[in-house]
Amino acid sequence: MRRDLFWRPPSTSSGIVRKFLSRPLACVALAYLSILVIACTFAPLIAPYNPESEDLLAVLSGPSRLHLLGTDELGRDVLSRLLFGGQITLLNSLEAVLAFMIIGVPLGLFAGYRGGRIDRVIMSATDIVQSLPVIIVLLVVAAVFSGSLALMITLGLVSSPSIIRVVRVATLSVKTELYVRAAEVVGLTRFQVLRRHILPQVVAPMAVQVSVFAAAAITIEAALGYLNLDVSPPAPSWGSMIAEAGTVIFRQPFLIIPSGLIIVITVIALGVLGDAIRDIWAKKDDRSDIDTGREKRRSSQPAVAVTPSVQDENSSDPAPPDSLLSVRNLEVMINSREGDLRIVDHVSFDLKAGETLGVVGESGCGKSIMALALLGLLPSGGRITGGSVEFRGQQLVGMSNKERSKLRGRHIGLVSQEPMVALDPVFTVGSQIKEVLQTLHGSNAKEAKRDALELLGRVRLPDPRTAFESFPHELSGGMSQRACIAIALAGSPDLLIADEPTTALDVTVQAEILDLLLSLNDELKMSILLVTHDWGVIADCCERTAVMYAGQLVELAAVNEIFNTPLHPYTEGLLASNPYLSERGLLPSIKGVVPSPWEWPEGCRFAPRCPYATEDCTLAQIALRVMSTGRVTRCLHSERVGTAASNVQ
Repeated sequence: MRRDLFWRPPSTSSGIVRKFLSRPLACVALAYLSILVIACTFAPLIAPYNPESEDLLAVLSGPSRLHLLGTDELGRDVLSRLLFGGQITLLNSLEAVLAFMIIGVPLGLFAGYRGGRIDRVIMSATDIVQSLPVIIVLLVVAAVFSGSLALMITLGLVSSPSIIRVVRVATLSVKTELYVRAAEVVGLTRFQVLRRHILPQVVAPMAVQVSVFAAAAITIEAALGYLNLDVSPPAPSWGSMIAEAGTVIFRQPFLIIPSGLIIVITVIALGVLGDAIRDIWAKKDDRSDIDTGREKRRSSQPAVAVTPSVQDENSSDPAPPDSLLSVRNLEVMINSREGDLRIVDHVSFDLKAGETLGVVGESGCGKSIMALALLGLLPSGGRITGGSVEFRGQQLVGMSNKERSKLRGRHIGLVSQEPMVALDPVFTVGSQIKEVLQTLHGSNAKEAKRDALELLGRVRLPDPRTAFESFPHELSGGMSQRACIAIALAGSPDLLIADEPTTALDVTVQAEILDLLLSLNDELKMSILLVTHDWGVIADCCERTAVMYAGQLVELAAVNEIFNTPLHPYTEGLLASNPYLSERGLLPSIKGVVPSPWEWPEGCRFAPRCPYATEDCTLAQIALRVMSTGRVTRCLHSERVGTAASNVQ
């Protein structure tokens, strides 16, 4: 593919500069602040007089050729004192801003990302600090400590609750994004996820808080200077100059204008600059032309894994020696407004190395929650309440997040349903693949780039180098999905989970992605778990099929057996509802909907929707049955279902 077929926008930095230059008011504010900082920094070189030199013959003179801004009551040059005083005021304000950010930003990120008890402790402490009167606290500190450093650090500390709350709320929103979950699954550490994928997204609201606080810090510093708490006379600061001007305001009203006006303009400029940074940064990853499908997003979905040797709920048999993943009696509970809900109910299964398994079932059947439980990525309030999960003989239940991160990416890879939200819009595709390679393999930058280009070539992207340099929104859906597959392959995983990887793609690209997954399965000898609603995909790609309903596994068999002779009414209904398999005319459907966990029936959970249901089906839970052929079903009338299907055939 020719490189000129790709539209290449300006680089991120040049794009930000261009957007900033399109805002005249922001440019004026930045220019003013830059000139002010430079002038104050180099005050000893550009100030016309020593700020403490007195000229008693020019006391309280107005602006003149010798003194551009006049003199004070001791004949000292006001312009020189403004420049030298700016060093004190700006430096003190900078100290407060640094303390504000160093304390507030990490705590806000940590509280929002970790949640739970840590979040409650941090927010409780924030409430206590926020209830303290700032001025009173500063006066107490001034009485105990000499100098302005302690005052400014204290100001940053007692003001930090505002930025903690803003950063926390932004983090709570960003951490649910699929690309954050994907970063966790590929094995990035908690610090890397926060630094690379969450922090850039909270810059916009953070910029506003920092600019507002910087303006407030200058104002408060001036107030402290007015009380002579920042510097000792005759050293100048903007606040002390206002205090001095106030004593002679009736004799020389102009004297208060330079120091007062410079504070007002600086505060306004900081506010304008903060708003501009917020707007520009918020629009940096604007992808309004892309349907991100947020309402369809789901959390990272590790594998639901099964083999023909599936055991019953009460089974505690050891895993077969050739098992890659073995799950026994897995129970998952979710804490909700309705109380504790069991979402996954006594699930037991095994998955052999090198197998390809398709998992089907309507939304709400528990596939995603079970998958999340396998990698310890349950949502807030979720917990494993029973059972065991072994991957390569290693017990995952009870394993710490740090230990699990060693498995994610290295041994279990993920290809998500929505590639456009699984890729971080802030970074290029190449930088995201390099990040994974450097994290998992310790590669240097050169090696990581070489391996990333090789991976992009392996997933059959026509121009790997162009894709490497592209941002996610510059790629088509098929190319983005291939990039996600490349990231998943970066750790050379033993198990690849593909969560409906072709849902949003046209049929031609679907076929290419599926063919790619099958070729990778043959080439790398890795297991593939394929979650899909498309029976055609199941037929083309999978060796076995697992059917899930209402938190339970209801049928498991080889693909040809499922298609020829389904043994569960739910499987039969799903097949009959497939447009490709149905007869001409009205497309049949399964009556009713999947019941919510708090509405699950006492007996067979499919009984209210089942045409074969009898009274026996409603008396007690139906256990899994292992047929003589090795097939597994959860139905009392599987022989009737199989006979009916055979007659149809």
